[in-house]
Amino acid sequence: MNSHYSDRRKIDPTKGSILGDSTPNDMNRVEIGPTQLAFREWENAGLTLPNLHKMRQYRWERLTQHIVDRDFGGLLMFDPLNIRYATDSTNMQLWNTHNPFRAVLLCADGYMVIWDYKNSPFLSEFNPLVKEQRSGADLFYFDRGDKVDIAADVFSNEVRELIESHGNNNKRLAVDKIMLHGLRALESQGFEIMEGEEVTEKSRSIKGVDEILAMRCASVACENAVQIMEQAARCGVPNGNMSEDDIWAVLHAENIKRGGEWIETRLLASGPRTNPWFQECGPRIVQNNEIVAFDTDLIGSYGICVDISRTWWIGDKPPRPDMIYAMQHAHEHIMQNMEMLRPGVHMRELTMNTHVLDDNFQKGKYGCLMHGVGLCDEWPLIPYPDKFVEGAYDYYLEEGMVLCVEALVSPEGGDFSIKLEDQVLITADGFENLSEYPFDASLMGLS
Repeated sequence: MNSHYSDRRKIDPTKGSILGDSTPNDMNRVEIGPTQLAFREWENAGLTLPNLHKMRQYRWERLTQHIVDRDFGGLLMFDPLNIRYATDSTNMQLWNTHNPFRAVLLCADGYMVIWDYKNSPFLSEFNPLVKEQRSGADLFYFDRGDKVDIAADVFSNEVRELIESHGNNNKRLAVDKIMLHGLRALESQGFEIMEGEEVTEKSRSIKGVDEILAMRCASVACENAVQIMEQAARCGVPNGNMSEDDIWAVLHAENIKRGGEWIETRLLASGPRTNPWFQECGPRIVQNNEIVAFDTDLIGSYGICVDISRTWWIGDKPPRPDMIYAMQHAHEHIMQNMEMLRPGVHMRELTMNTHVLDDNFQKGKYGCLMHGVGLCDEWPLIPYPDKFVEGAYDYYLEEGMVLCVEALVSPEGGDFSIKLEDQVLITADGFENLSEYPFDASLMGLS
């Protein structure tokens, strides 16, 4: 069979010049994206792919409208997830979280400028909504030493000139996260610094049509990866030499294989290490006839977070009755709370009408009832009644929000916990549970 370069240079030679998500079918492209494996799985699942051009346009329009509605001259973003939302471009995302070298300014007229690593301005050129690529937003001590203030002055002057030209010289500037010298330099330029996180979190909270399609794809990719992790655990644990880290590594690998990006936490534990919850996975060898519980916290395909939790019983004996009861109680908790979800419901109502866990599970319950999710865990957070603060979340649910519904049933003084979580879309007339991964039949008392 003849091999042609025009085929070899494509991500998938069976497709045309443009992939189903509207991106170039070029394996040498700068733009990151899903793999052939992911595309095959989505095709087999009958999924409709997102149009990434439309998704980027939606995000840009939504951010710009929020800026205009608040009478800001612009929005200056340093958070790498906000930059991803605004530009759909990435650059060393995890390193950037603690070495903030990137920034994006979106002006009130929609003009968008990115400051990137000095050697990589090309990383956002695939997106025509980004009008300029610059460098010089690296205002952290490691990079600038004792002259951070000089770099901050140069950067802030550039911001001022851009706002003069594209923000009607409106000095009300929203900023999400900024280093101290950068803040002082902007204030010295006469800017009134406004709350940028409120802008970005509210913008990100309502998902557009193509964002929802992307989330459906990411959910299938994540659940396929979880299935392989479960198969590995059920095969390996009875042999007596499989650690928590060994199990968790499978999810990492399978996420990357599908074009996913990283996992935010290390929340997988086994046996007595599940109680108290939030112990990170480690070298413990998982024993036969034990619980394994995890929380994916996974940044997957298209940069979308898929945040689900499951608890498995792995062994050849049945789980104890108290474990079965706890699992059924946790399942009831998330399913009953899910039934409250629909547009127009006040967030306070979700808190006050929650399914109530047994007294023995109250001390160890999860940190929230529900939370938003998109590119990561996002606004809003729905607290339990004992953590409710009047006015903190004085808003109503809207169509297009996506919430993760949580349950942690952790017996006080016990030797196990049950962790469950589903990802749920608010629809026009109610909700749709995007999570299809099954609950462990033995722990549910079904086998």
